[in-house]
Amino acid sequence: MATLSSRRRTLPPDDIDAQVITADSVSTNYRTMPCLVTGKTVLQPHLARQESLRRNIGHVAAETYLITRLAITLLRYLGIGYRWITQLLALGCYALLLMPGFLQVAYYYFSSPKVKRSLVYGDQPRNRFDLYLPSDIGEPNPVLIFVTGGAWIIGYKAWGALLGLQLAERGIIVACLDYRNFPQGTISDMINDTCQGISFIINNIAKYGGDPNRVYLMGQSAGAHISSCALLEQAARESNKGENVSWSISQIKAYFGLSGGYNLLDLVDHFDNRGLYRQIFLSIMEGEESLTVYSPEIKIQDPCLKSAIPHFPPVYLVHGTADYSIPSVASERFADALKKAGARAELILCEGKSHTDLFLQDPLRGDYLFEHAVAVIHSNDSDALTKDPFAPRRKRLVPEILLKLATKISPF
Repeated sequence: MATLSSRRRTLPPDDIDAQVITADSVSTNYRTMPCLVTGKTVLQPHLARQESLRRNIGHVAAETYLITRLAITLLRYLGIGYRWITQLLALGCYALLLMPGFLQVAYYYFSSPKVKRSLVYGDQPRNRFDLYLPSDIGEPNPVLIFVTGGAWIIGYKAWGALLGLQLAERGIIVACLDYRNFPQGTISDMINDTCQGISFIINNIAKYGGDPNRVYLMGQSAGAHISSCALLEQAARESNKGENVSWSISQIKAYFGLSGGYNLLDLVDHFDNRGLYRQIFLSIMEGEESLTVYSPEIKIQDPCLKSAIPHFPPVYLVHGTADYSIPSVASERFADALKKAGARAELILCEGKSHTDLFLQDPLRGDYLFEHAVAVIHSNDSDALTKDPFAPRRKRLVPEILLKLATKISPF
């Protein structure tokens, strides 16, 4: 593991042999043909492609229905508010400007055989995850579990597709967790789902070529808050010697928090001013009395967690200094609290970067997403370290003018 700096850093802006089958040897009147090796009946290639296409269309339809149904339920709950409506309109324009890149990523997401979509990790609604596999899996690969953001309301596993695409190209398996969002669930449901998803992946990833001894965790925005809460929840369970656990925080080799908020007491009024109204936010967080319980910056100082701190993974907090959705001071204070509690933490401030620059605009521009995270994950892998300097440059997915316009209109 790379050595953590005790100081913060600021980044500057910027196949089976068989006889040959000819067209004449197969009648086009048959939908199936016998396999020459096994004698079993299999679909002809063009029919197999049609079946795969039908499955993909069905998956798209099911996912679209889910998101639409949740959006309608949410609208009924929220009602109409000026700030909320303007934020929603800005979000629509923002997504439209970035659509050229989103469509290319969506094509990869739905067509690549290296993307395993909607694998089940639990029995609750939305207990699913997507798995992004490298094109060449030989020895067990490192694994990154990603918890998506979305203001605890619009989080969705497919939001991690760009991350999965880029890191899979670097030999890293990416598991993007889905979890119940509000109003389908509240914060305790989100944390429980995340803990269960992490447990399932750690205990089953070897089946997919992953190395259970090299598992990393990352969260972005609300996902950073939820995943850090999940780590602390697991630490509390491990501190309770009589409680059975299905995974340990010591199995997480490093934690990456991107643009997260870790002290809800400091953020409730800030969110209210930006359109996530206080009443709704308190409903998500199960009441005002729970804000302290679900604030990692405060919870890390709990003396009951003292015995678990030595097993806590190294923490890397990344934040843009031009983030208006969650000010960068949130990561600064959490880093200080972690160090004060005895945990290993490093703060990385990215000068002039907004809430979505690091996660969306920069990768769509062709920049590698989280090169620092790749360096940490590959730090003890000599083969990967040898290949990293020669990684091919990613192509630009969105014209620069659209990216600049999207940055100006972004509701984040």
